[in-house]
Amino acid sequence: MRILTLACAAGLAGALALPAAADMAAGKAKADMACAVCHGAQGIATLPNAPNLAGQPQMYLAEQLKNYRSGKRTHEVMGVIAKPLTDQEIEDTSAWYASLQVEVREAK
Repeated sequence: MRILTLACAAGLAGALALPAAADMAAGKAKADMACAVCHGAQGIATLPNAPNLAGQPQMYLAEQLKNYRSGKRTHEVMGVIAKPLTDQEIEDTSAWYASLQVEVREAK
């Protein structure tokens, strides 16, 4: 029983391992180069069928980029954009978008 507990704890620790620290400047540079045309320079979409990325949770954005990269999630443009991204580029870019603050106000 103790061996199983240690094995489970080791597996959980590996599953929860944090990626390398995100480089916000690199994330912004990648976003400016590859994402801004559709998702806007500050993560507010410029196209009606593109989602806003500003303020989205980093884990969510990284997971979706990895899903596009692997083909688990499909989109004609996003598949091409995500395919060459490294894990570090995904972490950097998703962290940068997550760092952007979005203010929500009621319409007057």
